[in-house]
Amino acid sequence: MGTKTNIGWCDKTWNPWMGCHKVSQGCVNCYMFAEQKRYGHDPNVVRRSKTTFNAPLKWAESAYVFTCSWSDWFVAEADEWRDEAWAIIKATPHLTYQILTKRPERIAAHLPADWGASGYPNVWLGTSTERQAEADKRIPFLLQVPAALHFISAEPLLGPIDLWYYLPSRWAVVPKPSLDWVIVGGESGPNFRAMDVEWAGGIYAQCAAAGVAFFGKQAAAYANETPLLIEGRTIHQMPQGHLDGEPGRETNHV
Repeated sequence: MGTKTNIGWCDKTWNPWMGCHKVSQGCVNCYMFAEQKRYGHDPNVVRRSKTTFNAPLKWAESAYVFTCSWSDWFVAEADEWRDEAWAIIKATPHLTYQILTKRPERIAAHLPADWGASGYPNVWLGTSTERQAEADKRIPFLLQVPAALHFISAEPLLGPIDLWYYLPSRWAVVPKPSLDWVIVGGESGPNFRAMDVEWAGGIYAQCAAAGVAFFGKQAAAYANETPLLIEGRTIHQMPQGHLDGEPGRETNHV
């Protein structure tokens, strides 16, 4: 855990705690529940890791770290451990932590005391938005918190999403907080729900018009990481100034 990952938009995963609770339709087939049961753990019980909590302190090379892939950084049961985890993040500025949550309403009240007006420079904050309803509920909470970078993960994408209000606008008289990166993916596994590629294509078109990086993670299919083809190609973009991408540059970062 933490040394390698098959997730195309990060290099490592870090799970200082494991276990979670389902909060919306995007959680229905969450892989964490099956994997934790396979390891003999109750996935509904949030527990501190005995082996991976301090793992980032041993990572010497720069990397993009998807944080809490087996839980949620802002789940309530982790409140007693989170300050210690924030301290690890601050102590490892060479690592960029991609914190994705389904509980963005809890972000503002659970930041470190020295978060400041622009956040930690090595923390990207994101929220999951599987449908329009979740996008409209969660993104405003996300954008009200300062961060080095704001992103969303529309995975599993369960319907079309109009993001125009949350993307940068060249016509805005006063600049407003907006998304810097959008990830889209279909569901995988034996019970995967269908995703219309036109839904993903529509989100890509919005991002392209706004100059926002778009990462098409996978199509909806039984097999994990089945390529998502938009306009006949995979589109793997990273935010400008980060990793190997800029809006418009397409990569195959693995």
